[in-house]
Amino acid sequence: MRLFNIGNEVLNEVNQKSFKLEREIQELTEQNLAIVFGYQFVKSEYALNNFRLDSLAFDKSSNSFVIIEYKRDKNFSVIDQGYAYLSLMLNNKADFILEYNECINKNLRKNDVDWSQSKVLFVAPSYTLYQRESINFKDLPIELWEIKQFENSTVMYTQVNPTKSTESIQTISTDTNIQSVAKEVKTYTEEEHLEGKSPEIVELYETLKREILNLGDIRVKPNKQNIAFIGKRNIVDIVIQSKKIKMYLNMKYPDIDDYKNIVRNITGIGSWGNGDCEVNFNSIDEIDYLITLVKQSYKQNG
Repeated sequence: MRLFNIGNEVLNEVNQKSFKLEREIQELTEQNLAIVFGYQFVKSEYALNNFRLDSLAFDKSSNSFVIIEYKRDKNFSVIDQGYAYLSLMLNNKADFILEYNECINKNLRKNDVDWSQSKVLFVAPSYTLYQRESINFKDLPIELWEIKQFENSTVMYTQVNPTKSTESIQTISTDTNIQSVAKEVKTYTEEEHLEGKSPEIVELYETLKREILNLGDIRVKPNKQNIAFIGKRNIVDIVIQSKKIKMYLNMKYPDIDDYKNIVRNITGIGSWGNGDCEVNFNSIDEIDYLITLVKQSYKQNG
């Protein structure tokens, strides 16, 4: 990718800068963890059982822990290290809860955490082809993110997406860490949310999805309870039911412009999505109006 500044209608190329130290990547990310990933920072350099985790974070949207590792070199195994850390967490849940409560001054309990949504993020300037290919599994609780900085004080985080993800890692590995983690940690897919739904509901979702993605740079993230559409933050969360679809807009209810009055105020009410605005629908004829609502959330969160 080439980056340019515009000066007097002339493009001036902005060169990429390398990170001198791995610690630079770590400090920059930890200080901006909520902005970049939407996670709550818990602890830097968390040491447990001869392991040292670069960053421990918590994802409030899924009530799960996230381990983040930073790399400058390319000589490491994504799979081996990622599953070793997940195994460490699942075998020492009480220690992670204690660390969270001491660092955040909260009273989180073990049952408050959805351990099935645990994951590991790697953040590095680049990855080898082997590392990129190693994440091509449908049930891998590991994400690769590239970080690049430029001479004009610009920093970019980009997720490395799998090129294909049809096979389960359990089918090709007998590693004990992978097998034990796979029993508890689960990565969800759109197909699982759509499984058993009527052709009408599937078409409704696919139409809505297409229109949402047309709004801009938005990624789709299937979770346990919903399918999230994310820009800078969650824009909208979709819950697919047998006869209808629920849509949660990540906005305060007083901020939504809804002249048809179809948005339900769920302020203070528990839900499977972000924000205070819930919409229920079951007809493809409603899509055009629904997108006017999504655009409002995209303006705030995209």
